[in-house]
Amino acid sequence: MLLLLVVLLTAAALCARLGAWQLDRAQVHGAATAERHAAELAAAPAVPIDDVLEPQTTFVGDLVGRKVAVSGSYDATGQLLVTGRAHDGTTGLLVLTPLRTPDGAVLPVVRGWVATPADADAPPAGSVDVTGYLQASEQAGAGVRDGQTDAISSAELLNSWGGPIYTGYLVLSTPEPAPGGPALLDPPTKPGTGLNIQNLAYAAQWWIFGGFAVLLWLRMVRDEARGAGPEPEVAAEEQPAA
Repeated sequence: MLLLLVVLLTAAALCARLGAWQLDRAQVHGAATAERHAAELAAAPAVPIDDVLEPQTTFVGDLVGRKVAVSGSYDATGQLLVTGRAHDGTTGLLVLTPLRTPDGAVLPVVRGWVATPADADAPPAGSVDVTGYLQASEQAGAGVRDGQTDAISSAELLNSWGGPIYTGYLVLSTPEPAPGGPALLDPPTKPGTGLNIQNLAYAAQWWIFGGFAVLLWLRMVRDEARGAGPEPEVAAEEQPAA
């Protein structure tokens, strides 16, 4: 049993190592796929936002990263800073500004990322034509307070900005005319796109095989213990007569 334990533990360790290797390959392949997808999004032509999304309508997952164009004017009085957002390994803030379209709708626009509140500048005045990537609205957070928020939630922004409001927001893909503005962000992606599903499934299979090896030894030890006990003695009254 001890020799069998060594063999099965060796097999389990090998399965664990192979699973970790497949997980690493899943990350590598997933990152390569994400880079290709980001390049495709950047090269794609922009379409009018009303062709793919209208105010107060459901935001579907296929719209994430879709490049759109929209015209309107920024409302500087409603600009907010979204706290706790990382960019290039540094935690800072997103500059979130309402863009009011000619038909009266409100589109939340992430103009970029800044390190400190002092770095957030005022949006361009007058009518503007902006291009960016669509992203779904986030879950409601702690709400809007003192010009800041912790979530880009259309439901919360509706109370501050009015409506009708889009159920997603726009991440600018082109820099603004004024130099030194907020830093542009990468195209948004869906959750889980950083891993290759096939390699991830292979990793899970290897870990399951390793678990089976350990469970097999435990089962064999239990069965051996059950069968190794002393034979039950036959009671005198139950012995057959001579």
